[in-house]
Amino acid sequence: MVRAYKRIVYDAFVLALSRGVPEDGGAILVDEEYGQEILLDAHKQNFVTCLTVEKSGQEEFVFEYGDDFRAHIKKINPAFVKALIRYNPEGDTGINERQRKRLKVLSDFAHKEGYKFLLEPLVPPTEENLKDLGGDKEKYDREVRPSLTTKMMMELQNVGIEPDVWKIEGMRRQSDYQRIAAVARNRSARADVGVVILGRGEKKEEVVAWIKAGKNVRGVIGFAVGRTVFLLPLVNFKNKLVERQEAVEKIAENYKYFYEVFTNEL
Repeated sequence: MVRAYKRIVYDAFVLALSRGVPEDGGAILVDEEYGQEILLDAHKQNFVTCLTVEKSGQEEFVFEYGDDFRAHIKKINPAFVKALIRYNPEGDTGINERQRKRLKVLSDFAHKEGYKFLLEPLVPPTEENLKDLGGDKEKYDREVRPSLTTKMMMELQNVGIEPDVWKIEGMRRQSDYQRIAAVARNRSARADVGVVILGRGEKKEEVVAWIKAGKNVRGVIGFAVGRTVFLLPLVNFKNKLVERQEAVEKIAENYKYFYEVFTNEL
């Protein structure tokens, strides 16, 4: 069923492209295990493809296929290779160091072989972070996470990890995006490095606020919204509340809506 659900999302992506989202403005991201057919089809149609390489559900970044990750990437031949990490610079130093080493291997491989590197770094609060804020996670997101995000980025850059695109958790203040985009580009001395806004499965209203705060910042080039777009339609389809095509239509509608928010059409 996982493959079937991913295919629904992919069909919705294709539908959204036919209804006004430009092909060069959209991309499909999926793993090899459940999405190989999708990636191969998207590649044939010249869509931008992103392949995930991390083992899902882990607190520490490791490769899905261990040392064989290179062969799997070459088999799929995506435009982007993507890694998700959980990295708080005030967190466990051992875990952070091991993750930096693995990411450096991936970053070097991607650039050597001509792939773009997309990094999705989540910055979860430590127990100490929350303790200092009385357990207020929203306050952490608003007041602490932005500065930790820039610190995290610099720590990775300091050891030569250079994403082409940073997939950053959404923020409420334009100034925070400006700082992050400056670190992404100025620290790397590469003017083409971009930042995309991660939806993180939040409510529609919250994601809209994040996108609106960052969409006009130089260096912020797009958004990456997944569960906010497709989760409810898929749940309704699973529960037989809607037919498959209705789920496809709704996901395409949701995706196009966020595209229009980002492009100032809404």
